[in-house]
Amino acid sequence: METGSDDVVRFRERLGLPGIIDVHTHFMPEQVLRKVWAYFDAAGPLTGLEWPITYRYEEERRLDVLRAFGVVRFTAMLYPHKPGMARWLNGWSAGFAGRTPDCLHTATLFPEEGVELYVKEAVEAGARVFKSHLQVGAYDANDPLLDPVWGLLAEAGIPVVMHCGSGPAPGKFTGPEPIGRLLARHPRLRLIVAHMGMPEYAEFLALAEAYPEVRLDTTMAFTDFSERLSPFPAAERGRLAGLGDRILLGTDFPNIPYPYVHQLEALERLGLGDAWLRAVCHGNAAALFELPEA
Repeated sequence: METGSDDVVRFRERLGLPGIIDVHTHFMPEQVLRKVWAYFDAAGPLTGLEWPITYRYEEERRLDVLRAFGVVRFTAMLYPHKPGMARWLNGWSAGFAGRTPDCLHTATLFPEEGVELYVKEAVEAGARVFKSHLQVGAYDANDPLLDPVWGLLAEAGIPVVMHCGSGPAPGKFTGPEPIGRLLARHPRLRLIVAHMGMPEYAEFLALAEAYPEVRLDTTMAFTDFSERLSPFPAAERGRLAGLGDRILLGTDFPNIPYPYVHQLEALERLGLGDAWLRAVCHGNAAALFELPEA
C-alpha cells in the first residue's frame, strides 16, 4: 500500500466518510505535466522553500494512489498558458474522463477568439467543472471575450475552480478586486476560489459571504508549508465555521511537497469539529456536483 495510505484511511474511517472528494487534483497530458513539474523543481527562488513533488509517478500509479486513499471523486485540473491550447487540453481531458469514471470531467478556457464555442462544446460533452488559472494564463477574468462564457457557465450551474489569489507570487490580474468586479456582473457564477484565496484570505472569505454561490477550496492552505509562506490569520478562523457548507477539500495532488495526509491533518487541527470536516471532505462537494452519495 502507498506510504501514508493507512493514515488517510484511518482519518476517513474515524469520520465515517464513505469516501473523500478532492476538487483540486491535477491530471493532464504527460508532456504538459512534466513542464509543470519542472516549474516546481525551480520554484525554490520563487517561494524560498524547496518544492519536491511527492507523487511524481506515472498516471496509472497516481490513480491507484488516490483510490488507495479512498478518494472516490477527483478532478483533472489543467490550464493553458497561451492561446490555442485550451481546446486541445479539453479534448485530452474528455478522453481522460471517459476512461476514468471517478474523475469529474474537467475543462478549461482562455480569453481568445472562439472561447465561447469550445466552452459550449465542452459543456455539451459533459464537463462538470472548469479550471481557470489567472496567474499562469496571465489574463484578466474580466476580459470581454470571457464575459459570455461566465454567463454560460453560471446559467448551466457548472463550477469554475479559479486560481485568483496572489500566492505564491502575485500576477498582474490576481487578487480580490478583479474577482469582485466579475461577481458583480455574474453573481450566480459558481466560483470556487482555489487555495482559499491565499494570501488574501480575508478578502476572498468576504466575497464568499457576499455571494452565496462562491466557494473556496482548501488546496495547500493551513499546511506547514503554506503557513511558513502565507499564514492563515487566526482572527479569521470563525469565518471558516460560518462558511462550513461552502468550503471544499482540494489538495493539489500530485504536485505537493508533503504527504497527502498532511492536508487532512492540517484541516483537523483547525479544531472546527467532525461535522465540519465531514462536510469539507465529502458532503459539500457531493451536494455541489449532485453525486449519488450526496
